Amino acid sequence: MIKHIVMFKLKPEYQGRTALENAIAAKENAQKLTELVPTLQKLEVCINHENTDSGNYEFALICEFEDMEGLNAYQVHPAHVEFGKFITPMRELRACIDYEF
Repeated sequence: MIKHIVMFKLKPEYQGRTALENAIAAKENAQKLTELVPTLQKLEVCINHENTDSGNYEFALICEFEDMEGLNAYQVHPAHVEFGKFITPMRELRACIDYEF
């Protein structure tokens, strides 16, 4: 099994919305991925608690795949590509780790 964890530090403001508002919109968008991407076996969508350190990343995805081929298929799947186009303009930073468990 492969776990793919990606975190996003969002801009404080983007298109008139706060980072928290954009994280909520990203969560709604990301939750559709489990229905659309066959190789995505499990998805947890996380929003950082609003009362924590302002340096924390606001948004994270924790994904599970059967193998690296499944993760690679997810990366190029049209639904994931669209999610990337959605979140990229609102982010400042991205951090990711992929590991076998």
